[in-house]
Amino acid sequence: MKKKIKVLISACLLGDNVKYSGGNNLTPELVTLLEKYNVKIVKICPECFAGLPIPRVPSEILGDKVFSKDGRDITEEFLKGAEISYIIAKKNKIDFVILKERSPSCGSSYIYDGSFSGKVIQGQGFTARKLNEENIVIFSEENLKEIEKYLEKLNKQ
Repeated sequence: MKKKIKVLISACLLGDNVKYSGGNNLTPELVTLLEKYNVKIVKICPECFAGLPIPRVPSEILGDKVFSKDGRDITEEFLKGAEISYIIAKKNKIDFVILKERSPSCGSSYIYDGSFSGKVIQGQGFTARKLNEENIVIFSEENLKEIEKYLEKLNKQ
């Protein structure tokens, strides 16, 4: 019997209201794709794991630190959220991860530049960095075609 594909995914992408604003980033095409392949979903929100409230002050990465828009250094919280997310990924023996692009936790290719001006730069959020260091395959919700190709590949194994 084939093993079920397990995916670690940012909870906001599935409609959970865990965003800093109290809303979500529901991505219906992603939900449909995951249903099509009947994957086991393991939801995460590193910022919630770190004990940050919903809603919360927006935060961005500047250098090696994370600051909230009101100037607080919340790097430790982001490191804690990344570590908990990694432990959950390892415990669940996940096959790959889908994270919210541009998030200071989950951005896999792009993040905001730390100026709170909406400018996007290449970079990774703290959780994406941690999972990447552990050689876990990461996609963003913006890579649906690549995710489907990867699911096809895993399905054939």
